[in-house]
Parts: sequence; C-alpha cells; structure tokens
Amino acid sequence: MNARGALGRYGEDLAARLLADVGMAVLERNWRCRAGEIDIVARDGDALVICEVKTRRSGGFEHPMAAVTPVKADRLRRLAEIWLDSHGGPPDGGVRIDLVGVVVPRRGAAVTEHVRGVS
Repeated sequence: MNARGALGRYGEDLAARLLADVGMAVLERNWRCRAGEIDIVARDGDALVICEVKTRRSGGFEHPMAAVTPVKADRLRRLAEIWLDSHGGPPDGGVRIDLVGVVVPRRGAAVTEHVRGVS
C-alpha cells in the first residue's frame, strides 16, 4: 500500500471508530460495485447511513469537506440505491448520506469532523 492509501485507510479507521462511539453500528466498510465504492455503511437507529470519508494532511490542501462536490454527492446517491437494491431495500428510518472529514497534522492527534445529512 502506498502512502496515500495508508493515509486513507487511517482516516477510514478513525471514521469507523467515531461512528461507533456515537452509537452507530458499522455494517460494511469499503463496499464495492462496478459503479464505485462506499467507504462505510452504518446503521443509526432505524436509518441507514452511507458515509464518505475524506482524509487530508494539514497544510496547503483543501479541507476534506470541500472534496464532496455535487457530482460526488450524486454518485453517492447512486451507490446508495445500488446498495439498497442488493440488500433488500430501504429501512423504515430511510437513508442518509454523511461525511467524515479527517485532518492529520504533522504532530499531534488527527481532527475528525462528522457532518450528518450532506446529501
């Protein structure tokens, strides 16, 4: 695994831990189909959560939250539909798309930010 892949995996590990710490059940990680990948599929009460994780090193790069463009949000909605079709349809609580942004500084602990219902 290259450095970029390792950074992304680290961010996804932190995101999965964050979601579990706020009471969500992580159902799947890195679910893939021909249309793309969902970083984390979780359950929050009776709602299904499709979670995109964006990890960046601190410095001159854009904030992780800025990486979810309208095009990316559309793609996440399509991936959610495919996941639901292959797993029996939507739950009673509906489906939500969340984003976890992770910023990794040169020193110290990573900073995570969870935004619910971005799309």
